[in-house]
Amino acid sequence: MIITNNGAMSMDIYDIIIIGGGAAGMSAAIYALRGGMKTLVLERLAIGGQAAKTYEIDNYPGFYNTPSGPDLMADFKKHAEKLGAQIRTEAVRDIINIDGDIKTVKTRRGEYNTKTVIFALGASPKKLGVKGEAELMGAGVSYCATCDGAFFKDLDTAVIGGGNTAMEDALYLSRFASHVTILNRSKRFRASKALLDKAYNNSKITILPDTVAEAFLGDMRLDTIVTKNTQTGEIGELKANGVIIAVGITPDTELAKKCGVALSENGFIITDTNLKTNIDGVYAAGDCRVSPLRQVVTAAADGAVSATSAINYLMQIGD
Repeated sequence: MIITNNGAMSMDIYDIIIIGGGAAGMSAAIYALRGGMKTLVLERLAIGGQAAKTYEIDNYPGFYNTPSGPDLMADFKKHAEKLGAQIRTEAVRDIINIDGDIKTVKTRRGEYNTKTVIFALGASPKKLGVKGEAELMGAGVSYCATCDGAFFKDLDTAVIGGGNTAMEDALYLSRFASHVTILNRSKRFRASKALLDKAYNNSKITILPDTVAEAFLGDMRLDTIVTKNTQTGEIGELKANGVIIAVGITPDTELAKKCGVALSENGFIITDTNLKTNIDGVYAAGDCRVSPLRQVVTAAADGAVSATSAINYLMQIGD
């Protein structure tokens, strides 16, 4: 039996606790369990993270049949569970003694002791912060095409953004929306050429470069987007009953920051090549860490690296 510094007594000490159940978290669980580690996954909402909100994934090697995000994440979960993963739906509030040999992870329901922690916290969609956005959220303004796209059937819709997610969202919406207009703040797009070409060649999609949303208007529901040309300053109006905002993500790293984990200027967790943070026995994986690319494949790779690094650390410190 051990007594933690907050007085709690526990016979149960995990080798690895993974906070977050997205692609990175599930991959980390698989590698940790294959390494013989006693492992717990804590996820505050639902397994899958951002990937579970993706309509179709066509760039995960080997899955040429383009599975949906929810289906692929369900398979990740089944794989982890097959290996004996313990997965609990609990939001982590704090980690006590994070720089000690035994770290105590606190949730509303209880406390869990562990030798190592992997932050797989994920990220949330960025907001535009323009007039009407908050008021019409859920009433035409959305950040998830696969979650809310069905509400836009036979309606004029818009997608704001110029990256891969924006193009994927527009192509998805074009299957059942009346028309889709993409607004991007410049003539340069971050999306891959393949996705951009698909969007340009889709008769139900119009692309407006050098255009931003200034406001969302509507009485109880979105009906108009006030636009502004970034080159001329000209103000216009676009009729739309639905809009998907896809302008990037904000890392969900408040917990890590609270625990003293070093963050970048933009709030992402800083790691070394082994995905170790500035604290011994603490690692990060997936969208929450500094990375040049955030995709399911890189999140899964991060999970593998972070879990392997945690295992190596545990072998070095011994029992």
